[in-house]
Amino acid sequence: MKKAGREFVGTALTIHNETREQEIIKQEFNSFTPENAMKFESLHPSRYNYTFDDPDRYAAYAKKNNLEIHCHTLVWHSQLPAWVSEGGFDNKTLISIMEDHIKTVMTRYQSVCTRWDVVNEALFDNGTYRTSVWYNTIGEAYLPIAFRLANKYRGKAQLFYNDYNLEYNDNKTAGAVRIAKLIKSYGVRIDGVGYQAHLAIESTPTSPGAAPDQKTLEAALHATADLGLDVVYTELDLRMNTPATPEKLQVQAEYFERVAKSCMAVKRCIGITLWGISDKYSWIPGTFKGEGAALVWDDKYEKKPAYAGLIAGIRAPKGQ
Repeated sequence: MKKAGREFVGTALTIHNETREQEIIKQEFNSFTPENAMKFESLHPSRYNYTFDDPDRYAAYAKKNNLEIHCHTLVWHSQLPAWVSEGGFDNKTLISIMEDHIKTVMTRYQSVCTRWDVVNEALFDNGTYRTSVWYNTIGEAYLPIAFRLANKYRGKAQLFYNDYNLEYNDNKTAGAVRIAKLIKSYGVRIDGVGYQAHLAIESTPTSPGAAPDQKTLEAALHATADLGLDVVYTELDLRMNTPATPEKLQVQAEYFERVAKSCMAVKRCIGITLWGISDKYSWIPGTFKGEGAALVWDDKYEKKPAYAGLIAGIRAPKGQ
């Protein structure tokens, strides 16, 4: 896959030390996103204490295997330790906490992070700002402030805003456009927008319907790419109501091809990251009961039809 894509084809990664998983990573990918190791609660459990053992392991893994890291994530409302979310800090203090976190983490991993998700999931699905300790305390300015701080310590890394359900070219997509313009209006650099692409092949209890058609996907990517930004599918999976059937797996292959083609059609779409390798470790079944089979390899690490679909998509003609 990595030979057929644009700049990179990646996977979310929690290292399980399974031989087949390691073989697939080396054969198919040139980038990975640590699934949890670099999130705030994982490495900054108390105000004056950082724990770097786990993210250091991923940094070493990247260097050993010549892989890029899409580092994830600096400022997010979720997986945030209670000392931050319930600390009752005023505006000035919370900004100082944000700066200490961004400076400490980005400086430590400056040599290994190719891209950073600076702010993650700042929008509700209707395109309005999500209420969070960051927004409630600082207001919308927390977004350009976070990017301004990240720019101080970025090294050569690209800086992204990342969110889900941006693929429908609707109010939430417009919200991401508004965020990008806001950051730029402060004279602050933002390099790109991540479209998570946690999508479905059919209506499920947690999805109103199947993933958008290719025209809509391309329009959604263009909404931010046309601002002069790179765009990336950052967390791609395509879930279904389980159990999977041969018919559903074939439909899934067609959807993976569609999503990949949409990236290839948009010049500023620089890569695709799958949110995992095998259905064995997918986050979907544990979060959305009765849904799953969302990845390209099954729970025995056998290629599904989705693999051929994805390959066909990333071999599609590239947009100019």
